[in-house]
Amino acid sequence: MTSVILDSTANRATQTEIFYPSSDGEPLAESYDHLYVIMTTLAMLLAHLRGQQATVLADQFLYYAQGFPRLRVAPDVMVIFNVEPGGRDNYKIWEEAQVPSVIFEMTSPGTRSRDDVEKKHLYESLGVAEYWQFDPRGEWIPEKLRGYRLQGDKEPVYVQITTDRSDVLQLRLVAEDKIIAFYRLDNGAKLLPLAELNIALEQQIAQTEAASQRADAASQRADAESQRTRELEAQIAEYRQQLGLPPN
Repeated sequence: MTSVILDSTANRATQTEIFYPSSDGEPLAESYDHLYVIMTTLAMLLAHLRGQQATVLADQFLYYAQGFPRLRVAPDVMVIFNVEPGGRDNYKIWEEAQVPSVIFEMTSPGTRSRDDVEKKHLYESLGVAEYWQFDPRGEWIPEKLRGYRLQGDKEPVYVQITTDRSDVLQLRLVAEDKIIAFYRLDNGAKLLPLAELNIALEQQIAQTEAASQRADAASQRADAESQRTRELEAQIAEYRQQLGLPPN
């Protein structure tokens, strides 16, 4: 398959004059459900990849043809490996020499044609290893989540993923309500979105406070028992003294 990445080295002298916008003024998502799953997916994957040479970007222009700023796309979420961590105003493939490894599109009937035809073909031609479509309302993808993986050596093409795992991310992906839930393949641990992290944090704080209270109560009981022991020992010593008995 012929790559669509263009390198206009013949016009290198004019490259500095070319402007690559970082925004088109369009809204981030068409609904709250789509916005929420974009931001949740971004946050969870950023946390999962912390410490790695990778970045995760959301709704930012991906420029794939040097010298042609109109040739761009804004994936809802994209994961790029072997690059410096951190945000970007936009992402130019020729500058960072890495194609996104995984792209997520939060799709709907209104974007179905573009997501399932135009973008799918583009990501396939660029060499994006995995492409996932998530329909948070289940309006045109009954199972809500559908993935494609490049297969083939000479001209790789997208083949639908028949399992729930991302080989690139080493995560299991599950449609849970209106978000994508991620589970680590190595230990089964779930990547918690912010709302669940807050709940888990509140539960942990409550458990810590309860344990501290139990420890305080136990310490108070131990102090009381120790005091009672000392009082009894003092009484015994006094009785022995009164009876003329030698101390123990």
